[in-house]
Amino acid sequence: MSKRLRVASDVGGTFTDLVWCEIDSNTGAAGPVHSVKADTTPPDFEEGVLNCLKKAAVDLGTVGFLAHGSTVVINALTERKGAVTGLVTTAGFRDVLEIARGNRPDLFNFNFRKPAPFVERHLRREIHERTNVAGEVVREPELSDLYSAMAHFRAEGVAAVAICFLHAYANPANEQAVATWLRSLMPEASIIASHEISREWREYERTSTTVLSAYVAPVVERYLGALQSKLAALGLKGSPYIMQSNGGVATVSAVRRNPITMVESGPASGIFAAAALGRLIDEPDLLVLDIGGTTAKCALVEGGEVKVATDYYIDRDRRRPGYPIQTPVAEIVEIGNGGGSIAWIDDGGKLHVGPKSAGARPGPAAYGRGGADPTTTDANLLLGRIDPDLFVGGEVQPDWDAIDRAFAPLAERLGMDKVEVAGGIVRIANANMVNALRLVSTNKGYDPRDFALMVCGGGGAMHGVALAEELGVRRVIVPVNSSAFSAWGMLLSDLRRDYLRTRLIDLDENSHEAVEALFADLEQGAVSDFAEDGAEDEPWFERFADMRYLGQEHTVKVPLAGSGGIAGLIERFHVLHEKRYTYRLDGHVQLVNAHLVARVEVAKPELRERASTGAALADARLGSRPVVFDRHGSHESEIYDGLQLEAGMTFAGPAVVQEASATLVVPPGCRVSVDRYGNYHVHLGAPEKRA
Repeated sequence: MSKRLRVASDVGGTFTDLVWCEIDSNTGAAGPVHSVKADTTPPDFEEGVLNCLKKAAVDLGTVGFLAHGSTVVINALTERKGAVTGLVTTAGFRDVLEIARGNRPDLFNFNFRKPAPFVERHLRREIHERTNVAGEVVREPELSDLYSAMAHFRAEGVAAVAICFLHAYANPANEQAVATWLRSLMPEASIIASHEISREWREYERTSTTVLSAYVAPVVERYLGALQSKLAALGLKGSPYIMQSNGGVATVSAVRRNPITMVESGPASGIFAAAALGRLIDEPDLLVLDIGGTTAKCALVEGGEVKVATDYYIDRDRRRPGYPIQTPVAEIVEIGNGGGSIAWIDDGGKLHVGPKSAGARPGPAAYGRGGADPTTTDANLLLGRIDPDLFVGGEVQPDWDAIDRAFAPLAERLGMDKVEVAGGIVRIANANMVNALRLVSTNKGYDPRDFALMVCGGGGAMHGVALAEELGVRRVIVPVNSSAFSAWGMLLSDLRRDYLRTRLIDLDENSHEAVEALFADLEQGAVSDFAEDGAEDEPWFERFADMRYLGQEHTVKVPLAGSGGIAGLIERFHVLHEKRYTYRLDGHVQLVNAHLVARVEVAKPELRERASTGAALADARLGSRPVVFDRHGSHESEIYDGLQLEAGMTFAGPAVVQEASATLVVPPGCRVSVDRYGNYHVHLGAPEKRA
């Protein structure tokens, strides 16, 4: 067969996206990228993927590569729908999860309570064993301690067990012995040991990571098992690849061993896709915003590279410390604001938007499926931003009566008409997203005005220009296929694994051999792991070091490539530390963690240039209608069919560009151009001054 399909699916909180393209097996040339959407189908999320495949008429027998991303892990964690989990830990350390950290974010809240651990105290059992900080086994585990623990776990219906011993990051021998023993005697349970998930120090964070991974392991096992079997039944010859939070894909077997790597599975691919597109169109510095139906995700791309860190948290906000997870995750800020976010009024009469969402079921009131609350999508309909004839790709006619009923209580309480309420909802939603964008930019020492804003997801183009105006950003980029951008990003993803190892090394002219030996050991393990997963090619590597001044608590990640030896590495650390924290010191520098990124490249489709027919701009004009533009008020606006716009076309706002699953809102004073790939570039105000 000369042509094979490459397919990717992304399960979001509201919609499931599918993209696919043909790859010529002989030349490697890629055909055009196609996309479809279907409703997400909780709790059987795989059904949404199958519905997309049916809708797209994709023959799975012709698929050579299928990547899949899902919110199943983050949903299980945030909604507390994982498995009953037990913890086996070193004697004396039973309460690490409850002691946690003292970094109370809401300092003056005297009613503050630490978040409840995912494992209740009676399910946390101790075992006598000990490894010291140097990685030397001082006391081998007393396996007899586990008999009563195992009996109790079974009586309490425990389906997953986390094992986390003191200093197991330095030497996992004791954990390995206990994990082997438990797997033989409790084959019905998922057994996760900390050294399989994290080889970084910080006992509370490592324990939390292991517990959360065990908590979702049975959920992931069931989900991936159902997905694999149903895809195979429909003709898929191989196994799907699973999107990870680090921007790469992994085999199903690798993800089953380390399920927490899926915690930001879908959003991460969109951020890496933005970085790839930015490099292609010479926009290496980007603020990226992905607005879906349930959440908005944002990140910063600098020099064409996405920042990946291992200090990720769930349920963390300005009042709650959240739960730490030590797994490589693209530095993403995620908030509960999307098209389905519900507007509500608090007891003081203040209007809020989100974080609660109408989701896929019942969805916004306009869907006519029983949704009784006003949402951001309903507000955009009332403001004329969304064409009723193209609502949900033209598959649904808005239920205006349901919208009126949903907005009536808010309008009455606020003393406004429904259009004024809708304007307030959009302004509040925008303010929430501006705050999130500041968290990844100004809060980390970056000026948003030095970046272009790339927006994707179903709601990105609708809100992006208003957000850029607030931040002072001068250019907004809306990529082609923006509503399914995260799924498209999966087609660009390599096989990737991250290896981190804590090893304190004081850096000086004599430390080169110690650093080199540490990375060589990690590389040897990576080669073995990829071979075990059946990768045909050997991985290539990137090296990073988490470094600090001696005596500091936290670190700065520094790339080793091109550093010019230890002296150059230290100087690069000084520069990055000063950029992040505004100062540098003359003190000694220490390597804390070695971070190895291992990749095996896979064939990727190139973004095709949009064909030009020589048509005029007038051929893409659909007419005009009044549209409310937030601070700019209501204007009669030109309406364009996005699929008819060609490279080189330009026009000015007020205007709206419509596609089946995305709508670009262009306020007065802005100018739009279409590049050779079909991406929209919105230029705000005066022409940009480029360095």
